[in-house]
Amino acid sequence: MTGAQPETKRGRTGKAVSTLLLAASVLALLRPMPLHAQETELRGEVSESAILSDQQRKVRQMSRARAQDLNGPATATADAPADPYSPASPGAVPDETDGTAANDSIFDQPAATDDPFVDNPSPPKPRRTSTAKQRADDADKKADNDTAGKKKTKAADKKKTKTDPTATGATTADTGTAGEDQDGANRRAVTIDSVDRQKLDPGAERTASIEGQKIKPEDDPFAATGIKVGTFVFRPTLEQGFTATSNADASSGGTSAVLSETALRFSATSDWRENSATIDGYGIFRNTVSGQKINDAQGRIEGQLNVDLDNELRAIAKLGYEAVPESASSPDAIAGVTSQPLRQTVDGSLGIEKDVGKMRYALTGAITHDFYGDADLSDGTTLSQKDRDSTLYSATLRTGYQVSPAITPFVEVEAGRRVYDLRLDSNLYERSSTRLGARAGLELDMDDKLSGEFSVGWLREAIDDDRLPANAGPYVNADLKWSPERGTIVGLTGRTTIESTTTAGESGDVLYSGRLTGERQVRANLTANSALGLDWRDYTGSDGHDLILSAEAGLTWWLNRYAGLTTRVRTEKLNSNLAGRDYVANSIFLGLKVQR
Repeated sequence: MTGAQPETKRGRTGKAVSTLLLAASVLALLRPMPLHAQETELRGEVSESAILSDQQRKVRQMSRARAQDLNGPATATADAPADPYSPASPGAVPDETDGTAANDSIFDQPAATDDPFVDNPSPPKPRRTSTAKQRADDADKKADNDTAGKKKTKAADKKKTKTDPTATGATTADTGTAGEDQDGANRRAVTIDSVDRQKLDPGAERTASIEGQKIKPEDDPFAATGIKVGTFVFRPTLEQGFTATSNADASSGGTSAVLSETALRFSATSDWRENSATIDGYGIFRNTVSGQKINDAQGRIEGQLNVDLDNELRAIAKLGYEAVPESASSPDAIAGVTSQPLRQTVDGSLGIEKDVGKMRYALTGAITHDFYGDADLSDGTTLSQKDRDSTLYSATLRTGYQVSPAITPFVEVEAGRRVYDLRLDSNLYERSSTRLGARAGLELDMDDKLSGEFSVGWLREAIDDDRLPANAGPYVNADLKWSPERGTIVGLTGRTTIESTTTAGESGDVLYSGRLTGERQVRANLTANSALGLDWRDYTGSDGHDLILSAEAGLTWWLNRYAGLTTRVRTEKLNSNLAGRDYVANSIFLGLKVQR
């Protein structure tokens, strides 16, 4: 029993020593030291640019290794190790202490060189800067790197142009490697719209300038451009030339002559947003150069105003003035005068139009006043024409139905009163009369192809004096324009006029006038025109009648947009069953025409 006790004490002593050694080891391990995670600084955020640069650096190192195996020692200098990675912000990764560390990745385990038992351990690494400050520093350094990269690229391009052609391959390889290094160091983040921003193809065809593009040709390059006057576009035309004619005054006793003829025509169109207005006019002046003495002038001016009112109402107002000498072939022409009296006409109208569904309604009131000048007799005296002055008041009501946008049939009734300034004329006849008429027609609107209207009916003027029969007869009116093809316009006009007279025992006559015109643009600067005319005059109370036939053809050759040469040939013939009225007149005109 006593011999076993010393062994027990020795075993307890060994256990105590082992426990003491274990405690010393634990205390040594618990001594403060930098952790491995703090050494590699993986505990904080890792910059994506650093990861991308590290991957690109590895790719370049592998490329250099393959190139060195292929090229051998001759290209050893070209495969020099790249500069070690230098982060944009300090403290992003631990500093390298030796040259071999340049080839390691930030994800490789660092070498275990720190001894935890040394007396002077290495100081802990400084803490990383904040993320906001790091991004600001990255932006500043990136701008500096971009500027430096551009300068290096320009310098490399200049140096490349001076390099010998035999060394082109090596220079290109070096430049490519340097460019890759530069791109890796200054790589920009990919933007959302980078796909749409594609590089231009240097081999693509150059886009022509705006000035070099083809200009759309004008429909009529020789048409008048017009002059802007206020809110109107004014287009004047002046024609000056000479006329050689076989019958200067178009009468049964007329003789040949050479006349100087001047014609001034103009048109003005408003440039308003809603309403519209037009003004048209002409003036013709004739003077004898040789032959029968002729010195006369005639002209007309008229305007039209279109106004859109409320409730689908439209107002149309017209006003005109005309001054024309009495024609020598007129039934009221005075014999034995040095010049025929001047007839002046002032006319105006006001109309209201309204559309109700497909129904069309129009009411128009018109006034026409004719007054005559005195006639100068060959013996030096004058003959008053005041008993011929009169005023016509009329009202017209039209009703139509639009079958289609192109065709609108209509009916029209007219009522009026003609009042003479003198109740009794020089022969003691009461010439005032009452006017009644009715007609039916068709209005066409097919744009530029066919437009206008025509109507037929009956017209009657009953004179207040029972001794004189009424002037009455069929009524025909037409105003159509047809364009069978581009550059060709065919026109048809027709008109019925009641001509009153102050001749004793006569009521007057009914004149039917028709005219067919054609205009053809042969070339852009050459225009041809022609006209055929037919007039029929039926005398009231007798079987007397006049037939007037006329034909005309002309050409206009434009030298430029503003001037051209014009010529026309005309013939006119009057056949009558009344004595002393037949005549034939042929003429030719040649002149210069200017427009603006």
